[in-house]
Amino acid sequence: MNNINNKPINGNDLITLGYPENEILGIALKINKKRTGYTKTEMLEKYTQLLTSPQDFIEDKVFKILAEAFAKGVHLPKEGETIIPLNEEIKAFKIYGAEKIEDGALEQMKVAMQLPVTVAGALMPDAHQGYGLPIGGVLATKNAIIPYGVGVDIGCRMALSVYDLPSTHYFENHDLLKNILMKNTKFGAGHGFHGKYKAEHQVLDDSKFETNSFIQNLKDKAWSQLGSSGGGNHFVEFGLIDFKENDDKLNIKKGTYLALLTHSGSRGFGATIAGHYTQIAKDICKLPYKAKNLAYLDLNSEAGQEYWLAMNLAGEYASACHEIIHQKIAKELGAEILAKIENHHNFAWKEIYNNEEVIVHRKGATPASKDLMGIIPGSMTAPGFLVRGKGEENAINSASHGAGRQMSRTQAIKSLSQNKINDYLNDFGITLIGGGKDEAPMAYKNIHEVMNAQQDLVDVVATFTPKMVRMADDGSKED
Repeated sequence: MNNINNKPINGNDLITLGYPENEILGIALKINKKRTGYTKTEMLEKYTQLLTSPQDFIEDKVFKILAEAFAKGVHLPKEGETIIPLNEEIKAFKIYGAEKIEDGALEQMKVAMQLPVTVAGALMPDAHQGYGLPIGGVLATKNAIIPYGVGVDIGCRMALSVYDLPSTHYFENHDLLKNILMKNTKFGAGHGFHGKYKAEHQVLDDSKFETNSFIQNLKDKAWSQLGSSGGGNHFVEFGLIDFKENDDKLNIKKGTYLALLTHSGSRGFGATIAGHYTQIAKDICKLPYKAKNLAYLDLNSEAGQEYWLAMNLAGEYASACHEIIHQKIAKELGAEILAKIENHHNFAWKEIYNNEEVIVHRKGATPASKDLMGIIPGSMTAPGFLVRGKGEENAINSASHGAGRQMSRTQAIKSLSQNKINDYLNDFGITLIGGGKDEAPMAYKNIHEVMNAQQDLVDVVATFTPKMVRMADDGSKED
């Protein structure tokens, strides 16, 4: 009995009691997190009583907010409001690495597969729960764009520069490389450049900045953060990349080279766009509560066209940020770049699937069309991989965007000791500048297991081993 009473109440428990799948359910679950001394059985009894007589709980310290929500009719659609029903059938979708994917991500993907605009979907082996579409979710829709299917950090990407410098250069110039990273990178949510330190790039002249006044008003923010990186899991790192054999397509000979790998996105510019158009989508597209974060815009509508342009601009802006960082560091190194590879996620593309044009959302998933190059990182102590896509249709031409989290940020902060993390980094010879416990390598899945689960999706071209990593050190979470 004690074990049962210690288990948290979930949405299905409340739905079984008769709670509606809308904001009421969210309020009830928030109350449950507090528990306030009640057992699970006692809480369920309270929920049942409240459902029958909400007026009896108006003065109750714990349940007052829920009783008030019922009194205000929060659970009822507004007059004239039509809820778009989900399809009863969950369309089949391919899951890669299913044994390592949490139930929350699977449930989110199932909901996405019930949308009336859904054509196909797939779940990558690094998948974990997010907002709307899970991280690692790939969703093809018919003429519809889902802002939360793209994500908050629009156009987030990986960029790799392979230098004409041997691996020994790292060990012989460790302190110099650290100074180069410190001098030429800037991290953290809200952080940017001012005055003469602002970067210049042709992306600022893009006509899409004139789409509407909302986008126009974001241009100054975009300029100030141009060439910077966010918080959370964003990084700039030096590492060693090993080519086991000659790669004729890249024109790189077998060997191990110094390389620079960067990961970040469209900064506050993209995040503001995501928030704005997600709210517009929710106002226009009324879905059942469990699907509300999958609200979509018709691509032929004015709002849909605006978001499409803004999303593409944010992607180009994210690319410009990486370009500036890589140019600065190459100049400081005095090195030639043998190859530059870049790929992005948190984006939507127009593609052909089963002979029809669809909108493919890749939220935390890497494009992996036939022969397309990409980078799949592990963690700061685990290798990353330079890959070529195989163009697997079941995966909608996609692969994972990394190892994926196995521990939430909160869980990592609470359960991991800084001393243990430091010892772990030392064991792997990692120099870490910044970073928080939430980004500890133990918080991530085993990248080798993730790669094994997607052998049908990509071929490995080279292996990248991180050596010196810079991340935000201010606890910011803009990722």
